[in-house]
Amino acid sequence: MPQTDHDRRIDYIEYSVPDVAAAKLFYTNVFGWSFTDYGPNYTSFSDGRLAGGFSTASEINAGGPLIVMYALDLIEIEDLIVNHGGSIVKSTFEFPGGKRFHFKDPFGNELAVWSDK
Repeated sequence: MPQTDHDRRIDYIEYSVPDVAAAKLFYTNVFGWSFTDYGPNYTSFSDGRLAGGFSTASEINAGGPLIVMYALDLIEIEDLIVNHGGSIVKSTFEFPGGKRFHFKDPFGNELAVWSDK
């Protein structure tokens, strides 16, 4: 895709975490992301469609952008999140077009997962 097609679209998402290895483990086990390491304090990820990275930080800033991921089976993903150290912070609710819930990863980042199923 030419760079002009990337104009005004989400291109990369970067998270701060206290432990890059633990972040990789969580997101691999829950969402199946793949990673490329750039030293012990940075890794980039790909979910097959979107790319981003995790960098080591001693402090995590709350209130960053809400990243919303899609899943065919919300119950399965919710169970995986909890079983791998995440927590549900907003139970599943319906909205026009589907359902979603919010969670915090083990590092304090709040994200959401939605489904049209």
